[in-house]
Amino acid sequence: MLAIEGLAVGYGPIPVVFEVSLAVGAGEVATLIGRNGMGKTTTVRAIMGLLTPRAGRVRVDGVDLAGHPAHRIARAGLGLVPEGRQIFPSLTVTENLIATAADRAAGSRVAPWTLARVFDLFPPLAERRRAWGRTLSGGEQQMLAIGRALMTNPRVLILDEATEGLAPTIRAEIWRCLAALKAEGLAILVIDKDLAALGRLADRHHVIEKGRIVWAGPPDALTPARAARTLGV
Repeated sequence: MLAIEGLAVGYGPIPVVFEVSLAVGAGEVATLIGRNGMGKTTTVRAIMGLLTPRAGRVRVDGVDLAGHPAHRIARAGLGLVPEGRQIFPSLTVTENLIATAADRAAGSRVAPWTLARVFDLFPPLAERRRAWGRTLSGGEQQMLAIGRALMTNPRVLILDEATEGLAPTIRAEIWRCLAALKAEGLAILVIDKDLAALGRLADRHHVIEKGRIVWAGPPDALTPARAARTLGV
């Protein structure tokens, strides 16, 4: 569904990401993990067309979209839950969800996402469907950010620090929902610091250090020694 090949990205003359390669298949959960400042968010921004890669390919269903504008990449089937949520504060919950709605059910392996389905997945949003985005709690805002991405009916869902700063009960709810999405066959790429939760969900880890993938493999092959050395945990 998503294949990144030799992706190189920088800011101005400063290189940040060097020849990153990773892949996410249909129904798989892959991770991009590493310490702060190692290039995770920069990689995601390049995948989504928010930064122009210096080299490499971003293939969605085999079509190379590297360097294309963000709106075309989104229309190709990549849905982003950005770091910091970035919901629309002056719109209601329902308006936030409708604002990004797209009909891509034809070619998708997952049932189309509608308001009703998002509200079933996140009952607290149904209860606050008429509330302004700015009045939501942090956890509700994160649910809304995920629901908004799902309303684009993505082929691949990308989450950048989706559980950061949330209460334990809300984090558990987010992980439960991601497991349900995986069970439906949605391809997911996750950036997060909760290695234990990621290990229960992911099929494959990609560890990034100083802008390079230094290790990739199944969660049970990530030894404590390697995790301590590359992730600081």
